Amino acid sequence: MAAQPLGGQKPFHVVSPVLESLSLSKAVGTKVFMKLENVQPSGSFKIRGIGHLCQDAAKKGCRRFVCSSGGNAGLAAAYAARELALPITVVVPSSSGPTPVRKLQQLGATVEVYGKVWDDANSRAQELAKTEGWVIIPPFDHPLVWEGHASLVRELKDSLEDKPGAIVVAVGGGGLLAGVVAGLQQVGWQDVPIIAAETLGAHSFHEALKAGRLVTLPDITSVATCLGAKMVAARALECARECQVLSQVVQDAEAVRAVQQFLDENSALVSEIYPRGSPAWFNTCGLRGVLTCGGDIPHPRTPFFPPIPLFLPFPPALLLSHISTLQRCVCF
Repeated sequence: MAAQPLGGQKPFHVVSPVLESLSLSKAVGTKVFMKLENVQPSGSFKIRGIGHLCQDAAKKGCRRFVCSSGGNAGLAAAYAARELALPITVVVPSSSGPTPVRKLQQLGATVEVYGKVWDDANSRAQELAKTEGWVIIPPFDHPLVWEGHASLVRELKDSLEDKPGAIVVAVGGGGLLAGVVAGLQQVGWQDVPIIAAETLGAHSFHEALKAGRLVTLPDITSVATCLGAKMVAARALECARECQVLSQVVQDAEAVRAVQQFLDENSALVSEIYPRGSPAWFNTCGLRGVLTCGGDIPHPRTPFFPPIPLFLPFPPALLLSHISTLQRCVCF
């Protein structure tokens, strides 16, 4: 399915391919597919929702964008701003490292490094957005962002022969989760369970589910700092009440081992937020399913990452353990 235009405008994202991963299929005893969002013009799925929001803001007279980001959201916003011939300021935390700063500048963005984690950078972006004519582009917490991300599910419906039995997403601030839920509702797949994966130390959604309310983590201690938000969007918690959402938290060490293994098997690098584990976890679901995952910019503390931002999909590690009884899985 082609992306849905906004007021006649062509969206910035492309329809990404869905390919089977032979190594993952063999590991779990069922077909596992990957939806390759690395082919997006900004390098990640983020361009779907953020591009959609930027087009809407430009149509309403925005004179400058401002965005807070750990990496990929800023790249998507900067790409959209360039396409729309509008200036943009992106505020990133120091934990993002030099690579996203360089990439953002190459796209023409003004970059400000502020604070240690994304929450700090977001506070600064909110201040800048008070300038007349400036419009804040949230990296995950906006209905138009979710609406844009919903296109992933519409594309899956066109690609798959049967309705999936499960969808797996990584959760940072909850924008991808909210978009997937919106997409499921649009195509009539509301009964498809969602497995939400986080790394320990960036697991604000998991803590919110346990508490039944939004929870603020004291700090982001996972190596996946560009994934981490101390508190998820309120919409993420609402999604867990509207659909069956299963939370899974994995260790950093598993994530890093998975990156190495994925590189060996697929000649591709993924971010450390997508670990791999034993096939035991998916056994408990007994579902036919779709794995949907996204990635973020490699963290500079992980020594074997090259200095380039990549977005390639890989199912979070312990999540593989649920797949062995599934007939069909797909990774974003």
